[in-house]
Amino acid sequence: MKQLFIFFLLACFTQQSKAQQIIERDKEIEQMVKEVSPDSLKIYIKTLVAFGTRNTLSTQSNPQRGIGAARSWVLTKFNEFAKQSNGRMTAIIDTTTLQKGKERVDTTLLLGNVVATLRGTDPTDKRVFIISGHLDNRRSDVMDRKGDAPGANDDGSGSAAVLECARIMSKHSFAATIIFITVSGEEQGLLGAYYMAEKAKALNLPIEAVLNNDIMGSNNSNETNIINNTQVRVFSEGLPDYELDKKAKAIRQFGLENDGISRQLARYVKETGERYVDNLQVVMIYRNDRFLRGGDHTPYVENGFAAVRITEMNENYNRQHQDIRLENGIQYGDVLEYIDFEYLRKNTALNLANLANLSKAPARPEAVTIDVKKLGNTTSLNWQTPKTGKVKGYYILLRETTSAFWQKKFFTDQLQIVLPYSKDNYFFAVQSVNESGNESLPVVPGVNR
Repeated sequence: MKQLFIFFLLACFTQQSKAQQIIERDKEIEQMVKEVSPDSLKIYIKTLVAFGTRNTLSTQSNPQRGIGAARSWVLTKFNEFAKQSNGRMTAIIDTTTLQKGKERVDTTLLLGNVVATLRGTDPTDKRVFIISGHLDNRRSDVMDRKGDAPGANDDGSGSAAVLECARIMSKHSFAATIIFITVSGEEQGLLGAYYMAEKAKALNLPIEAVLNNDIMGSNNSNETNIINNTQVRVFSEGLPDYELDKKAKAIRQFGLENDGISRQLARYVKETGERYVDNLQVVMIYRNDRFLRGGDHTPYVENGFAAVRITEMNENYNRQHQDIRLENGIQYGDVLEYIDFEYLRKNTALNLANLANLSKAPARPEAVTIDVKKLGNTTSLNWQTPKTGKVKGYYILLRETTSAFWQKKFFTDQLQIVLPYSKDNYFFAVQSVNESGNESLPVVPGVNR
């Protein structure tokens, strides 16, 4: 009798635990997130700071100092990680020659981006996902190529996140291809990112998402003195920069001012990041970047790719673009001591979870349409199977027109659905999903008349 009673209690507890599980995490991604190490991140940034300066105009011949030495070290780390990838990861320094004459380029120089490519395991899956941070840095004078410039946070933090994601993800297999990039020339005018984005456009590279990380490791602000390591910002454009003239009529007609591909990516980053990273809120900012400022995602946006910027919640401008000095009792300079490595760990894990979820997921559903052949208070959606990936089914996402985020999610294993919600009052999108719960980016429906 006692044994039966214990069995009954265990059964009730098991049922209750299952009923309370409202967040489903892919076990492989969950384990990868746990492997993100604040100690590794600290070692990466400490090494980058030790190069003295990483100004794009600095020496490329000194093996211990300058942008050339920093590039070589990052390449060495990528190649070290590649040894555990079963031949799927390769790394290069992708170079282009910059001519003297640009506003912040006063000499002809070789610009180099360090690029590691982790090839997808599905030969039919051509999708590419990118994580980026910029390797270069600056002093108060952007043309000062000789003075010390630690660049611990701007953008040692973003480069460290790229390296840590490469270290962990190189040991795993993904259907799609992931590219890890540390670019140069950001402080001189986003030059390295423009080179990469324009090259990708010319090659018709099927980039589905770009996660750009810049200034993501400090937890406090100057002036307001806010301390916060539980929130991170993701910036995304509203109206598309690319071919807006061709899209404007449809955007206005269907009310899609808030549903461009970069804004959809930002929603995905928030939902996925908060699913896998505890004690971190992703705050969507409805701007492509900070007020009147720019970052390395912008060249991708301008070339028609979905790209967002991930940045700490409160920037400290005493530590950004500043020579190291003590002035009027205030310490200036972007030094290692001001990095919050637990905060950086969470922000790095945010990137890793999104890259892994995207690259494990099936491709997006094809030909998603909303049926408008007749008036009605229900909404009929239709779509076709994705080009690649094995699907378990599809999620239909729904939100009110005034809502920033998707509010409801419906599952079906069919290629159509009729919902008792009026198309007048709601926005819809469709995602592919596989057996392990990895979702594609959502697709907003076109019109089927």
